[in-house]
Amino acid sequence: MIPLPSPSTKGTVSLEEAVLRRRTVRSFRPTPLGLEQLSQLLWATYGVIDPAQGRKAIPSAGALYPLEIYLAVGAAAVEGLGEGIYRYWSEEHALDLTASGDRRRELAEASLWQMWMAEAPVTFAICAEYRRTTVKYRERGVRYVLMEVGHAAEHLFLQSVALGLGAGIVGAFYDEEVKEILGLPQEQEPLLLMPVGYPR
Repeated sequence: MIPLPSPSTKGTVSLEEAVLRRRTVRSFRPTPLGLEQLSQLLWATYGVIDPAQGRKAIPSAGALYPLEIYLAVGAAAVEGLGEGIYRYWSEEHALDLTASGDRRRELAEASLWQMWMAEAPVTFAICAEYRRTTVKYRERGVRYVLMEVGHAAEHLFLQSVALGLGAGIVGAFYDEEVKEILGLPQEQEPLLLMPVGYPR
């Protein structure tokens, strides 16, 4: 496990300003991210905000938290972090390297050849294990999971803006190829890919 720096709970950009400046970015500079920036992005997306209650940064039906966050990190893309696929463990606020190597180009190819994705230093993959929610809410649970991924994506968008970064969003991809690239367990499904970096 790779521990991440503690996130900040005070920023210099207001929520209103972040909302106003939010755009979908599809062109990135090769400038690496700092580990502190990556830590902040992960915490805002799906980090724990109330350790005593186990509550995370976004609402979740029944507090069941079906999402999993993976990262595809490029070479020299994040200061102090090697290239590879990482899984985020929110309770520990830490990363686990699950596969070595730069897989960003493969993700872009699996996303109908949207090669702009490979320019971003990091691609966030927001995935879900539906049964965590459907075991309680049955068919309706699928809808709740989809609501939750929307919350996570918007948090990632807004935190990116607040850090002077930009994010893209991709839902068009071959699910099974993305699962294989990320090395997902069979029960997890990829829902969104979000490249993040400094906008050109």
